[in-house]
Amino acid sequence: MSARDNILKRLRERTDGPLTAPQSDFAVVSGRGWSQQERLARFERWITSVHGEVIHTSRDGWTRALAGLLKAKGIRRLALGREHPVAAEARAALAEGDVVLIDADRDIETWRHEQFHDTDAGLTSTRGAIAETGSLWLWPTPDEPRLLSLVPPIHIAVLDADTIEDTFFDVVEAHGWAGGMPTNALLISGPSKTADIEQTLAYGVHGPRELVVLLRHAEERP
Repeated sequence: MSARDNILKRLRERTDGPLTAPQSDFAVVSGRGWSQQERLARFERWITSVHGEVIHTSRDGWTRALAGLLKAKGIRRLALGREHPVAAEARAALAEGDVVLIDADRDIETWRHEQFHDTDAGLTSTRGAIAETGSLWLWPTPDEPRLLSLVPPIHIAVLDADTIEDTFFDVVEAHGWAGGMPTNALLISGPSKTADIEQTLAYGVHGPRELVVLLRHAEERP
């Protein structure tokens, strides 16, 4: 008898029946019961604590906020998709400006150098956010590939305030992750950062050095 078989035999002898996982209602990772305002406050507090930036705007005025952000940060070349409503609205609003709009829905081999060396920022939509950890969650698509949020030095993410949920478990449960997931699901909790052996923190070494969230509200905030 192998060591594995011997261990399993001894375990079975100490139980009254087959081995089963303990029952759980997942109360430890869910059931926070926060209001929308509490979720908003928690999300912003956590993501800004790790150098993320949040800009509040309305759904009607978010493209004006985007234009102002691009000007303030000196962004002249912006990579984005085409099909998603966020990308389509941004393209329409910026069409007559000085910012060069770079198509992201291309094979990486056709614009590798441009993406890594000549792109100032990437713009993406988000599927929602998590209040407990201050995280965005994205499902990349061919129109908005994963590298759009991982390569440019600045990542601009558009988030609707009413899509923020309490915990990661709530996201998985509410959106049926068990029934089907994309090839990549991204959880983003701030700009890229790392530290050397002396604990000197550096941003942007392995990804964007800045993360800016355009947080869209259904109505203008007072």
